[in-house]
Amino acid sequence: MSDTLEKIHALRDGVQRAIIGQETVVERLLIALLANGNVLMEGLPGTAKTRSIKTLSKLVESDFSRVQFTPDLLPSDVTGSEIYREGTGEFEFQPGPLFGNLVLADEINRAPAKVQAALLEAMEERQVTVAGKTHKLPELFMVLATQNPIEQEGTYPLPEAQMDRFLLYVRVDYPHADNELSILRLVRDENTGGGGGGDPPPRLQQGDIFAARRKVDAVHVADAAERYIVDLVIATREPGRFDAELAGWIEVGASPRATIALDAAARSLAWLRGNDFVSPEDVQAVAPACLSHRIHLSYEAEAAGKTREDIVAAILERVAATA
Repeated sequence: MSDTLEKIHALRDGVQRAIIGQETVVERLLIALLANGNVLMEGLPGTAKTRSIKTLSKLVESDFSRVQFTPDLLPSDVTGSEIYREGTGEFEFQPGPLFGNLVLADEINRAPAKVQAALLEAMEERQVTVAGKTHKLPELFMVLATQNPIEQEGTYPLPEAQMDRFLLYVRVDYPHADNELSILRLVRDENTGGGGGGDPPPRLQQGDIFAARRKVDAVHVADAAERYIVDLVIATREPGRFDAELAGWIEVGASPRATIALDAAARSLAWLRGNDFVSPEDVQAVAPACLSHRIHLSYEAEAAGKTREDIVAAILERVAATA
């Protein structure tokens, strides 16, 4: 195992010690970090969405920013604004919280359209434009957004263009009973000064993250694996080719960004697993997080109680991996 991979595994272990019973969530966060992508986390209140992101920021050399999204938020509240300096008689740009390395967009679906548009530019272009001037964001930049699936009052559904900019969609469920008991003890230990599970590992340096990304870029994707990735995405657009019932469940399929996301996430997971090539199992493991937020269900699917995750699972069953 390389030194870089050992450091990433140490980061994973450190986050998992603080986020008990959410191994898949932690793995998805690391995949996004390695693939230089953004993450949308959805779950009920109290499921450690914010805690997992804050824990990651503590274990990585980074500037952490948190924006609590509300309906009265203005674009300048997140991007920053031009401030007039009387001493010089000139306007000076004051950066907003988007200029952090790890940006927590808490309850992102409470943001009005103009704020979401500003965030969209940052996520896609890695820059913000204020008063006609463009300002580059840090090289290490990652938006980790959360939303509550049951809260409807005062919310603004994310536009499809913005959903497509998230590399991964991660659903955060309640922990099992045994894990919840461990969570109780961990938090009680933290609150009483017990340290909560020992000393944290050294903070991972940004240079190590960039080195890990270069390793991920070098992971081999065979022609058969590439074809499998493309077939999965095509199945969301032309489901009738694979199953008549599936065709009645999907209204709109995934864009080419889904293909790119599958490739990047599968390579990241393969490297995390210590492999130098992508296997069908790697693609299958990341497919729900890459595809579920990029497909739109038909009325028939919703009436039948199908979720987007159900549809992705059905696609994985019907699309065979090429040899």
